[in-house]
Amino acid sequence: MSSPPPSAAAAVGRRADLAPTLIWTALIVVYLLWGSTYLAIRITVETLPPLLSAALRFAVAGLILAVVLRLRRGPGALRVDRRQLASAALVGVLLLAGGNGLVVLAESGPPGVALPSGIAALLVATVPLLVVLLRAATGDCPPIWTFAGVTLGFVGLVLLVLPAGSSDAVPLVGALTVVAGAVSWSVGSFLSGRIRMPADPFVATVYEMLAGALVLAVIAAGRGELSDFHPAAVSTRSWLALGYLMVAGSLVAFTAYVWLLHNAPISLVSTYAYVNPAVAVALGALLVAEPITPQVLLGGAVIVAGVALVVSTERPRRAGAGSRSGAAPVSSRR
Repeated sequence: MSSPPPSAAAAVGRRADLAPTLIWTALIVVYLLWGSTYLAIRITVETLPPLLSAALRFAVAGLILAVVLRLRRGPGALRVDRRQLASAALVGVLLLAGGNGLVVLAESGPPGVALPSGIAALLVATVPLLVVLLRAATGDCPPIWTFAGVTLGFVGLVLLVLPAGSSDAVPLVGALTVVAGAVSWSVGSFLSGRIRMPADPFVATVYEMLAGALVLAVIAAGRGELSDFHPAAVSTRSWLALGYLMVAGSLVAFTAYVWLLHNAPISLVSTYAYVNPAVAVALGALLVAEPITPQVLLGGAVIVAGVALVVSTERPRRAGAGSRSGAAPVSSRR
């Protein structure tokens, strides 16, 4: 068998040398950008209606992604059949309208009512645990250590939201709202691996974002957010935060995540599930003085430990499996 030409061998060697650097660059992008979106949501809803801002974010991001795919791949880039379209729309509603929309609602409101961004991120970190429970309920029995991680994670959840009797206690209504959002996100993540979705994840994301944006806009209108919306009353920092969510959270970080799913072990990619909360808590404390109480530290640490145990014991057979049905949820797109 003949060996490859020297130039080809050199090119392969350069790609192999670059691979670890590219993987860690993409991981850092996902760690930092998705971890920072919780704080960006809090800043956005200071002067923008919560559900309307989420609808704008996903509508613009979805349209930009659709245009990019159309320009790069030609007229048939977004072609799917009705069943695939319906599946992508359902998943988008569960992930973005239910999952993300409830997080946005929980982070809106006056101090004492709005949930701190770091706490929201810690609660969303329970998604891999909820996915495991859904798998178990449908006959897919995970390893015993996975169940141990789930149990540990939910102990942390209880510790985090347990009334502390102080001014820094976690707002219970906001915490329960985020938990409801995490359930919706988990169901969407679970179903996306079991129904007929578009084969291309970027195409699926376009329809998920547009469907989620449509439902968010309808609910926002029903809540009176459209009639109360006055663009001149929106602060510059809220507009900038919304733009950051559109570009950094929904486009850049998601692209990095999809690339990682095809180029890195899922066990490594899944670490975002417990790095993002740490980034969110740190940014909330540093930039907007969100309180970090001993209760938050204890409950958060137990949740992250439980998620880490679940992620480390789950080994999907192929790289993309974890994004649909394994320990790691479908990409956060936060």
